[in-house]
Amino acid sequence: MNFSSKLIEDAVNEFSKLPGVGKRTALRYVLHLLKQNEAEVTQFGAALIKLRSELRYCSKCHNVSDQPICEICSNPHRDSSVVCVVEDIRDVMAIENTQQFRGLYHVLGGIISPMDGVGPSDLNVETLVQKAATGEIKEVIMALSTTMEGDTTNFYIYKRLKEFNLTVSTIARGISIGDELEYADEITLGRSIVNRTLYESTFSLK
Repeated sequence: MNFSSKLIEDAVNEFSKLPGVGKRTALRYVLHLLKQNEAEVTQFGAALIKLRSELRYCSKCHNVSDQPICEICSNPHRDSSVVCVVEDIRDVMAIENTQQFRGLYHVLGGIISPMDGVGPSDLNVETLVQKAATGEIKEVIMALSTTMEGDTTNFYIYKRLKEFNLTVSTIARGISIGDELEYADEITLGRSIVNRTLYESTFSLK
């Protein structure tokens, strides 16, 4: 793709680094921004810079937050005795959209995947174990994607939590095997949370 301007070429190259954005789509974004007034483009750029520099992670659940403790963890109306373990922040958003869960979350920051070089030490597992050790948690819901990597992570966490006096459950298999959680429709995902099952009961299915 030939550009008449190095500035446009540089901007297109940056936009094309985004997931699912090719050169042609990136060019449309750049040309759209050029049609906006300078104040709007400046606001757009400032929002991105502020996002990167000021966004932080909740010290309790590792969810993204504007404050040291996120709005979910600081909400007194949430049930702190039930913790839903998810892979990343997209899954928190997906479950919240179902309006079926009123507990708290724990964001792992990924799942165990030896092929990708991701092991238990790369995830936020130890802070979950520390929470369980306090005795304040009654149930941990494993809400990871129903893939081999997700099941491996489920089993690892289950083994780490087995010594504590709490229930470990998993979302109902309304989510198809191999599906990514973030792509499930809200009704199916909501029912999976409500109709969760004891994690031990899934052993017989394998």
